[in-house]
Amino acid sequence: MTYTKATQFSQEQQEVARIAKVLSHPARIAILQHLAETKTCISGDISSALPLSRTTVSQHLTELKNAGLIRGEIDGLTVCYCIDQEQYDRARHLVESMLAAIKSTCCDAGCSC
Repeated sequence: MTYTKATQFSQEQQEVARIAKVLSHPARIAILQHLAETKTCISGDISSALPLSRTTVSQHLTELKNAGLIRGEIDGLTVCYCIDQEQYDRARHLVESMLAAIKSTCCDAGCSC
């Protein structure tokens, strides 16, 4: 049986870490920014707009989709991707809350923040 120390961390800590891991690649940040600017997009259009191959874009889209930050709808032979606003808002709230709590605790402790 495999034992993981992840169970020793709160669900919120694990979720923030999962979000941070997905956002840790600049290509994924660029894809999210592109989707935000265009509102919706076909996967081929993304590889035209970024210095990435279609295969690489596809791999990053899969990671973003698995994390719930985007969703894709199949339309014939194309897939139209967009930001999943509800999941994006949840991820934003989790990360902002964690950062605010750290800043608050740090500054309350008297360190030079």
